[in-house]
Amino acid sequence: MLLLSLTIAQIVQRLKGSHLHSQLERQAKLNLMQKYSFKWLQDGQPPEIKLESLKEDVRSFLKTSGWEKKLQNAVYRELQLPPSHPAAPAEHLKEPLAYMRKAQVNWEKRVLKSLNSMSTELGVPLARMRPPVEQKELTNKWNEMGTDEPDLSHFRPVYAPKDFLEVLIGLRNPNHDSSEDVSARSHWGLIQIPLNVRDIPQLRQAYSELNLTTGQLGIDDHAHMHPVVMDQDSAAAQQYSRQGCPTGLRADLWALILNSTNQPTDMMHYEQLKAGVIQHDLLVDNLIYKDVKLTASNDDYYFVFEDFLYQVLLCFSRDTAVLEHFKYNSATPPKSYIQGKVGDEECAVVYPPNGVIPFHGFSMYVAPLCFLYNEPSKLYSVFREMYIRYFFRLHSISSSHSGIVSLCLQFERLLQTHLPQLFYHLRQIGAQPLRIAFKWMVRAFSGYLSTDQLLLLWDRILGYDSLEVVAVLAAAVFAFRAENLMEVTSLASAEAVLADLSTLKVMPLIQIFLFATAI
Repeated sequence: MLLLSLTIAQIVQRLKGSHLHSQLERQAKLNLMQKYSFKWLQDGQPPEIKLESLKEDVRSFLKTSGWEKKLQNAVYRELQLPPSHPAAPAEHLKEPLAYMRKAQVNWEKRVLKSLNSMSTELGVPLARMRPPVEQKELTNKWNEMGTDEPDLSHFRPVYAPKDFLEVLIGLRNPNHDSSEDVSARSHWGLIQIPLNVRDIPQLRQAYSELNLTTGQLGIDDHAHMHPVVMDQDSAAAQQYSRQGCPTGLRADLWALILNSTNQPTDMMHYEQLKAGVIQHDLLVDNLIYKDVKLTASNDDYYFVFEDFLYQVLLCFSRDTAVLEHFKYNSATPPKSYIQGKVGDEECAVVYPPNGVIPFHGFSMYVAPLCFLYNEPSKLYSVFREMYIRYFFRLHSISSSHSGIVSLCLQFERLLQTHLPQLFYHLRQIGAQPLRIAFKWMVRAFSGYLSTDQLLLLWDRILGYDSLEVVAVLAAAVFAFRAENLMEVTSLASAEAVLADLSTLKVMPLIQIFLFATAI
């Protein structure tokens, strides 16, 4: 009961500082003024105002005007964020396990060192004010940045997923005695730390809406304006998307689940970020350009969205609102020092302003959303919410059940338990399954599945508020190709078997793996 009271107090406190709160206050005041002014005109004398009737009038206004639903959705969004206890130390809220925190800190130092080395080697400052001529030029070509070809030959990604995987493979819990593990199979995989991940019976229970007898919505489903969209209910939209979203409703449903409203204030915020891009040039801008060129620009599905990707990612890098998620992210925003005063905390600034250094493949978190939203501010708003809820977990070291470490462990456990012969065979020929599947999982399969299938997968990430289904799909892909994989004799040949996932149908794979696998 005490924890519930504390949670309510925290949510109230957070909402009090929001734009929604000021809007609600203003609208309620206007409504009451109109109501009591009208009553005064009718009666010819000032009305007697009682506190209880005033409260009732406000409640009635909220209900009839639709603001109550907006408030409910805002509260629901707050409840989706990781819970916190006021008595817990800040670092425990970010990550309870000390060895995970230490590994994340060491990884951050390595990434920042890579960025600073690049800045020094190339003689490119981390940030600079653009000259007026350059500002004007960028303003004029804002909607066609893809036509600009800056020389990116000397820039390289600060890291690639395979570099990150090597760090995860090296993780060890210093307090854990591995000899206590019941099964020798525990040592077959690359991830050697004890985290609790769900087995097939537990997954069946958690994902009961995906069972073989329940219909799943696909891309050909057509629907009129669904009651869930009309009611503007975030919780109902989330439950609905567990069985997939009809193509015509997906954009509205996702925005509703994420409580991404695209109000005039959101549009203004986007324009301010755009102005920041035009005024200042950051070294990370080159990393964004390079990443888009290396990934989305070479993708048959996404190359047409090149301009959108630049716009969204450049604005994202300057958005200090993203820093809010570091309260529950195991990571800490990197800092740089102005005027060369290294070590002087008064001269330390977060760099880039959003605290997120892009890596190889980062732009693929945005690319699929371009199919749903053609208005930049709306696209931006939805992507930012997707990132601070889900995607940050795919490149941070943490013990979260949705974190990349748990996803890797779950993938390996599912394969070891249900396809032990396949796992052992691949391990023996030097083709550890995780070395192949990691690149899929760190991108939530973006760029590997066909877009229609990827969106069906992301429906479930939003519906279940978890990335767990990504690990399940990775295991299901290996199960589907098991016969061919049993015949391979090297890592290269195993990768060749799994090179093209674009023809796979996501939901049948997941359903069969979860509900037709013998226990």
